[in-house]
Amino acid sequence: MSDEIEIKPLTRNDAVLDFLQTRRSRPVRSLQAPVPSRDDLETILKAAARTPDHKMLVPWRFIVLERDALQRLTPLVAKYGEAAGIEQKKIDNITGFFGNANLVVAVVCTYKECNDFPRIEQDLSAGAVCMNLLNAAQASGWGANWLTGFTAFHKGFLSEGLGIEGDDYVAGYIHLGSEGAVPSDRKRPDLAEITEWVSA
Repeated sequence: MSDEIEIKPLTRNDAVLDFLQTRRSRPVRSLQAPVPSRDDLETILKAAARTPDHKMLVPWRFIVLERDALQRLTPLVAKYGEAAGIEQKKIDNITGFFGNANLVVAVVCTYKECNDFPRIEQDLSAGAVCMNLLNAAQASGWGANWLTGFTAFHKGFLSEGLGIEGDDYVAGYIHLGSEGAVPSDRKRPDLAEITEWVSA
């Protein structure tokens, strides 16, 4: 049986539009167990991977960090943060983000050699994967939040903690779980201030 998904003609989908108009990341500290099962998470990751990707380079991959892996990473935050001169408050925050989490997906940007497109297009594709993952998780009924911080880019942390080498980095740590609290909405940009209409 083929895994191909039938491509349906585009029609207005008000439920999706309403979701996108009202989506709100859940504070990472409010996320708790239970977390998505492996089957649930694979469905979310398949949705995340349906993202713009010029030349089909697939310049990203997923590292699923479960509870024990997150606990292993926690002391590395202080080790590399202190060596890099990161202020203690930031180290403490990121330590908590790893140490208190139950499930995190690291979206790794993995550059592919391609003369047709600049590297920034691969960065943007990895960012799109993060957004798709965030939306797919929330559409599936899970709380989710997208974080970065120095551990997304520090070569020592990435190498020892995640086996990431070279120019690769983490485009986003997507925290997943059950929402412990529903946050109020925050102020959104004024569309008139950020939009220019060009007719000629």
